[in-house]
Amino acid sequence: MAGSDPQPKKATPPRPAINSPRKPLQVMHISRKTEEEEKKNEKTSEILKDKSFDDELLAKKNTSSPVKPSIDRKEIQVEPATDGPQSMTMEDLLKSENNLEKNPDYKNIDTADNKNIFEQKNRKVDEFDFDEDEFLAALEENQPIGATGEIAKGSVIAIESDGIYVDIGGKAPGFMPKNECGLGVITNLKERFPKGLEVEVLVTREQNADGMVTISCRALELRKSWDKVQNLSKEGKVIRVKINGFNRGGVTCDFEGLRGFIPRSQLEDGENHQSLVSKTINAAFLEVNPERRKLVLSEKKAAIASRFSELEIGQLIKGEILAIKPYGFFVDLKGVSGLLHHSMVTNGSMRSLREVFQIGESIKALVTDLDPARGRIGLNTALLEGPPGELITDKAKVMEEAEDRAIKARNSLNKEKVDQQKEDENTRLPS
Repeated sequence: MAGSDPQPKKATPPRPAINSPRKPLQVMHISRKTEEEEKKNEKTSEILKDKSFDDELLAKKNTSSPVKPSIDRKEIQVEPATDGPQSMTMEDLLKSENNLEKNPDYKNIDTADNKNIFEQKNRKVDEFDFDEDEFLAALEENQPIGATGEIAKGSVIAIESDGIYVDIGGKAPGFMPKNECGLGVITNLKERFPKGLEVEVLVTREQNADGMVTISCRALELRKSWDKVQNLSKEGKVIRVKINGFNRGGVTCDFEGLRGFIPRSQLEDGENHQSLVSKTINAAFLEVNPERRKLVLSEKKAAIASRFSELEIGQLIKGEILAIKPYGFFVDLKGVSGLLHHSMVTNGSMRSLREVFQIGESIKALVTDLDPARGRIGLNTALLEGPPGELITDKAKVMEEAEDRAIKARNSLNKEKVDQQKEDENTRLPS
């Protein structure tokens, strides 16, 4: 515009000569500082600012007093921590610093020097001496010996008036009270348990504060007796017991250190049961309960069991008809009764059981089934027949020739038994 002063032109810098040498590129060196170092520098600068500001205020208020020299911030230099090994990588340093930052004690440290000391003291240990075998061996040495119910072996080391001490391998010997030294009464402990005698005991109480356990020979013998009685009961064995007492309900006896009871209803002569004291009789097991310490025996069952032991499958026996039921005959076999089922009487057709046998009649029959646990004996007369229904038409001939016919029938039974066993084995084999 007219009348306005023209704006001055900006000076253009001189262009370098074409052939003039170029200056080398300046490379800016960027030092990598960790976040922690930056925080240290910021904290130091803030402290310096506050200190300079306080010095200026004091200088204005106290002009007469000499002014304290202010701290030159340029003179203060914070050197980075160089206590780590040179071989560590940047990633390792960052991980170690992150772990230190999570430590609550690290945040409460003020000065950088104290933090360096803290870092040195709290370095993690990657490897340390530890032998697992030695550790397990130490545990075994300190493992308490003698849990309740455990069987232990040891030798007698001392005898006292109230019991004996047995070395069972623990920190302290085991103590066995006098009344636990065995079944029955022991009058002389020194004769029964001389020093050095090897004994087997049962731990009845775990170790006390002194490391001593309470042991018992009596409890171990009772446990073995109950195990033996249970096995005999399962096998249906008959035992001999001596009657040592009686009451209104029956008589008492001892067997293998156990107290047994026989009810009057299970005695052959229950009316005069007191007369059995000091006598020895046969008995079978009715109930065996170690938890409740209950042992019930039966003389009548013993008679049946004894009779069962005399019988076998295929044996020809003689008996007497006791009763006739819709399902068959009950036959007395000298102390035990067997069942002749109606399907086992004859191979022919009969209208009534009384058509073949009568009550009180003596007969011969084959034993085809034995069940001692249930007390059952199965009989058969149809196998003694020649033609079907021969017992109905000529019963006397069948009974006269029963001995010879029983041999042939026994062979037939044995063959059926073998065939049944083979069939059972074939069904068990995998297809």
